[in-house]
Amino acid sequence: MAWIGAKAPAGCIFCEAVSTDDDRGRFVVARSVHAFLLLNAFPYTPGHLMAAVKRHVGAVTDARIDELADAMALVQRAIIALRAEYRPDGYNIGINQGRAAGAGIEDHLHIHVVPRWNGDSNFLPVVGEVRVLPETLERTWERVRSRLGA
Repeated sequence: MAWIGAKAPAGCIFCEAVSTDDDRGRFVVARSVHAFLLLNAFPYTPGHLMAAVKRHVGAVTDARIDELADAMALVQRAIIALRAEYRPDGYNIGINQGRAAGAGIEDHLHIHVVPRWNGDSNFLPVVGEVRVLPETLERTWERVRSRLGA
């Protein structure tokens, strides 16, 4: 198994992802009018996705209703695709708004969709700051994108 490591880009990862046609390189699995869906480059579990609004806004209160609706529609599509491809036992779905709430990227609104399985927690992420994934991000992108029909 290869070691996965990545450097964060200098700018906003979401703005960079939405402004390019390189969906595979940016791990974008689906696009809609006001939002897009992409893999988390540092996933908690395989299939960890994020639905982000296209416009660069950082708070739920700054987003328009159509942007929020579009992002939530992508969350629904993500769950349908993850259910079919990975068969998780549950999902963590959420928005971390602000550094105090755990936001790694504070200035671009995004919704996490994290598939979960019974017994999937272990000590490595907590003690060693290491995540063990059974497949590469490229393989996850292929699997999820094919389920989304993109």
